[in-house]
Amino acid sequence: MMLNSDTMELDLPLAQSEAESGFSDCGGGAGPDGAGPGGPRGGPARGLEAAEPGRKDLQHLSREERRRRRRATAKYRTAHATRERIRVEAFNLAFAELRKLLPTLPPDKKLSKIEILRLAICYISYLNHVLDV
Repeated sequence: MMLNSDTMELDLPLAQSEAESGFSDCGGGAGPDGAGPGGPRGGPARGLEAAEPGRKDLQHLSREERRRRRRATAKYRTAHATRERIRVEAFNLAFAELRKLLPTLPPDKKLSKIEILRLAICYISYLNHVLDV
């Protein structure tokens, strides 16, 4: 973390006691599990923003606006594109597996996804009919 004049006032020495830091008055001291004000991981308490230099302009924004700005970063878009690619590949693989189970003439006929689903419904109902007879 980089220090500048804004954050130097917030930094406290590690050896400072709870009474000296002011946490005893406002309930920000250690909780029942012995963790600091942010819980066992030591981060900021839930609902509070971290006091970082680049974050001050984001604190006044709504949750939706912060989410929109976070999603506009190149790192987020790249990660999202990767997750979407993996999801689409799994989706297409599932359709290919279902397609292998369906009888058609010719057997290698290319079917759209909706055709695969409709054919699967018809084939399942046909198999139910065969079992009932």
